[in-house]
Amino acid sequence: MFKLKNNSGASKRFRKTFNKFKYRHSFRNHILTKKSSKRKRKLRKLSLVNKYNIKTIKRLLPV
Repeated sequence: MFKLKNNSGASKRFRKTFNKFKYRHSFRNHILTKKSSKRKRKLRKLSLVNKYNIKTIKRLLPV
């Protein structure tokens, strides 16, 4: 039997909670001066992955 491997890009971006996945928003690293405070504040929080994408992420992170 071969060894199961995670997709390394997905493992850096998604963390598993009970049966859902959470992720950090993009567009929060640089060029922050032109973005409004409201937009940056909303990007601060972690979000849950949409239910339609969970199947794909489970395939990327089998372990």
